[in-house]
Amino acid sequence: MTDNATHDGMGTSIPMAPEGYRSGFVGIIGRPNVGKSTLMNFLVGQKVAITSPVAQTTRNRLRGILTTPEAQIIFVDTPGIHKPHHQLGEVLVKNAQSAIASVDVVLFVVDCSVELGGGDRFIANLLTHTHCPVILGLNKADQQGYPSLDQDYIDLAQAQGWTVAKFSALTGDGVEPLQTALIENLEPGPYYYPPDLVTDQPERFIMGELIREQILLHTREEVPHSVAIAIERIQEEPTITRVFAAINVERPSQKGILIGKGATMLKTIGIAAREQIQKLIEGKVHLELFVKVQPKWRQSRTRLAEFGYRIEE
Repeated sequence: MTDNATHDGMGTSIPMAPEGYRSGFVGIIGRPNVGKSTLMNFLVGQKVAITSPVAQTTRNRLRGILTTPEAQIIFVDTPGIHKPHHQLGEVLVKNAQSAIASVDVVLFVVDCSVELGGGDRFIANLLTHTHCPVILGLNKADQQGYPSLDQDYIDLAQAQGWTVAKFSALTGDGVEPLQTALIENLEPGPYYYPPDLVTDQPERFIMGELIREQILLHTREEVPHSVAIAIERIQEEPTITRVFAAINVERPSQKGILIGKGATMLKTIGIAAREQIQKLIEGKVHLELFVKVQPKWRQSRTRLAEFGYRIEE
């Protein structure tokens, strides 16, 4: 160890930050499906969070890391805040709420292509108790038919003394001023992670998420959120990485949908997921998928813990 570097828990060297450098944790919160994961992926410049047209895609508090010459921002991408309907839902919402209390800045993302609704007001009310700066992010500006919809959101922000930033996470328009506003709200601080790191999640976790993303994209409403992925084995060989993963569902009918006639659905999901995993590890991948039925796993604390869903303190 030298005078100008520290080491993280994995033995990786972290340089000393220059004078005046800023850093901190930004909690991205909002209703389900407002574009939180899309925004984080755009900001860190790489896919670390899965996205899909189905609400409630994000489950774990995934950290994406953006390092610039001026600052290091650690994004905490939380599940959409909603009324929970099962044990998994309660875990997700509690984790999102605890994220609000443990970050340096809150980025409250809303969909400005639709009117301000009760769900956004509920989250705004939760944020009245936070002591850190809040930025209200008006996302999906590219889909907005009536700019007059902005006024209710702006009024909400002004009543609380929040900064407002309007952007499109899909096209990138307006994201740079948002990034500047986030950095301005951070305190001077060190590098928390090596500058070239884009997430603190292990590859195994992201592989599972990439498989789950393809299931959400290909099955839509048929097998929405009764799916948990367990990466059972990774075998690294000189020319190929072999990944063996179990797809856990709650009902035999869901297993049938996932496998499909002549195993066509499972093959389609596997091919698409393998392409994404190859981008992640930058090498050739052989992916084997198995489907298992685990009745009512979302209601079981034991099963939730097995699949990596724990209430975070």
